[in-house]
Amino acid sequence: MASLSAPLNWTDKTFFCCAVTLYGIGMIYSLFLWRKGFQRDDWVVYGLLGVGWVLHTNAMVQRGFSLQQCPITNLYEATAFIMWTIVVGYLLLGLWQRFRFIGAFASPLLFVLGVFALFPDLDPDLPVGKQEFSGVLSSLHKTLLLLSFGALGLCAIAAAMYLTQEHDLKLHKFRAILSRLPSLQRLEQAMTVLMRVGVGLLTLGVGASYAYHFQPDKTASLGDPMVIWILGVWIFYSVISFLHWRQVQGGKRFAWASLSGFIFMMLTFWGAMLSHLQKT
Repeated sequence: MASLSAPLNWTDKTFFCCAVTLYGIGMIYSLFLWRKGFQRDDWVVYGLLGVGWVLHTNAMVQRGFSLQQCPITNLYEATAFIMWTIVVGYLLLGLWQRFRFIGAFASPLLFVLGVFALFPDLDPDLPVGKQEFSGVLSSLHKTLLLLSFGALGLCAIAAAMYLTQEHDLKLHKFRAILSRLPSLQRLEQAMTVLMRVGVGLLTLGVGASYAYHFQPDKTASLGDPMVIWILGVWIFYSVISFLHWRQVQGGKRFAWASLSGFIFMMLTFWGAMLSHLQKT
């Protein structure tokens, strides 16, 4: 008898577990960088996350071929996609020496998200033909939204670096002088660019989501928990970006808003998506 569930290659989970392990090793090594005040410029964390990204990409490609669609059909795959976006962004930024230490801040976040994604209940088998995300427009709006979350995650990581550097300078710590972290000005510039990219992708994602869900053959509702959550996130980040553009909120306040906003977004994302999946 043929199986009723989509045929998933078990090796994609193996590759993902190996990637999460490397992110964890990077997190442990990052503790050394924190204790030394980021005085060393080495490629260890960059290399660990780079190899982890290769394994991570392999896992997503295998999952995509198994499902024969973009692998964002449940919480496990959505979380893995957000993580992948953050790693890609870090690897690009890390080509510049001053931003290479983002890995020391990114690896703990990646490890925590990876462990969470591996919870068994987040990756249930879906009956063939019942995958929620089918079609180009469906995959497009989900991809844009998750890419925006990755950009906003990198913005939050840059904010954590800003707050660390600002704290050391405020306390006149000698390690702030020797630190190889970027200056506060460069970090704020990085936060600004990443925030604008994130809000831009989020806006495109909201537009594509509206075009997909409100087609004549769809029965979408503005009362859907995921719709309400996405609109709330878009409004929140749009307001932060506007206030910073108007120079009403900058520096430390902007960093705290970026960091706390992303943490709150991730904490509420799981509940909104679970409610959405149960409703559909």
